[in-house]
Amino acid sequence: MTLRKVDICVIGGGSGGLSVAAGAVQMGASVALFERGAMGGDCLNHGCVPSKALLAAAKAAASVAGAGAFGVDAELTAIDRRRVAAHVRGVIAAIAPHDSVARFTGLGVEVIAAAGRFVDARTVTGGGVTVRARRIVIATGSRPMEPPVAGLDRVGYLTNETIFDLEETPRHLIILGGGPIGIEMAQAHRRLGAAVTVVEMARIMVKDDPVLVDMLRGRLVAEGIDLREGAAVTAVAREGAEVIVTVTDDAGETHRLRGSHLLVAAGRRPNLEDLDLARAGIAAGRGGITVDRGLKTSNRRVYAIGDVAGPYQFTHLAGYHASVVLRSALFRLPARVNYDALPWATYTEPELAQVGLGEAAARARYGRVEVLEGAFDANDRAVAEHKTLGMVRAMVRPNGRVVGAAILGPGAGDLIHPWTLAIARRLPIGALATTIAAYPTFGDLTRSTAGKFYTPKLFNSRTRRLVRWLAKLG
Repeated sequence: MTLRKVDICVIGGGSGGLSVAAGAVQMGASVALFERGAMGGDCLNHGCVPSKALLAAAKAAASVAGAGAFGVDAELTAIDRRRVAAHVRGVIAAIAPHDSVARFTGLGVEVIAAAGRFVDARTVTGGGVTVRARRIVIATGSRPMEPPVAGLDRVGYLTNETIFDLEETPRHLIILGGGPIGIEMAQAHRRLGAAVTVVEMARIMVKDDPVLVDMLRGRLVAEGIDLREGAAVTAVAREGAEVIVTVTDDAGETHRLRGSHLLVAAGRRPNLEDLDLARAGIAAGRGGITVDRGLKTSNRRVYAIGDVAGPYQFTHLAGYHASVVLRSALFRLPARVNYDALPWATYTEPELAQVGLGEAAARARYGRVEVLEGAFDANDRAVAEHKTLGMVRAMVRPNGRVVGAAILGPGAGDLIHPWTLAIARRLPIGALATTIAAYPTFGDLTRSTAGKFYTPKLFNSRTRRLVRWLAKLG
């Protein structure tokens, strides 16, 4: 067994782990990284990257179908799922070198192609190599969760780890789960020619703004997606080439859904099992490893970041966690996480994005909150491109402080950034309202929506009296 002594040992080569490793080694620390699977983790290989590539293909198909609205006669004659799958693989391959063993070895990281497990409080072993480190970072990510449904383990089903390998379009895709993964895959596959049914126990997109979710729901239904909300799955079985999903709706009625393929998108669970956490004195629960606001575990030499630490499962959050850990582990600075300005987005068409507090949470915390709304059908760029479905909703306190925002519309994942900045830097709403926006852009809706905070203050009888009085002064 080979022994290595390093400054930083990272367990997991996903987004968060790679960010820590790259940052630490470039700032002079010695780094060892354990990764038993493909570098880049879930995001590159099974998550964000392939899903956005598939969504781009689906958007291209929808653009052809909708070309008539612009006076362009076009016909969608065929969708070649093998070429779609090749496109997805090509996108992964184009990005993979940035996360590769070769790149990280070139930076000076020792990459060990094995799972790392704890030997004691500061020692990790795997692949015939034992690493003793000053600080250890656990970044093992998460995997799809299998819900407790009778028969599910016997029917054969897809997850985000396998669905992108399909080289034929499902005849009828049944999706268990109406969260971001389920809804993105529902729209993508419907646009690529599949019949799609989504089964959700509560309502779809339960963590997002309900006003905007209602709008998105209408678009999904209009595209032909069968949404079964308030429906509990009681059993799954296979009959020949068909999968049978038995559901009970909120009225107590039982239905049997027949499909060709089943996608399980019912949440994720942290990867903890192979770590031997007890040997290192690290506490964990069902939701992942227990950490403080500095992302330290119960073992003060060990940090946990990304999906394995929760409380949110976003690639960009793993990157943020990495920056906190680097400040703490390398420079001994009192770095702490702050999720007040954490944005997220779902890349349907239109996109759905949110940052900060929703309306209900804002009112619960602050009492008086003004909700500013700006509809895309009042934005000239949106009108020109026939992309008028959607709205900006901003939660603002009486003093003008922005505490939350939600957007449904074209490019919402990008349009949320000024609102994120406003919350993070405690900018007043006036900073957005007085920004000069290029015309015509979707981004101008940020400015016009923010300006509505001042509308009742400017356009009222008191202001009119003042203007008339000042006019008399010559």
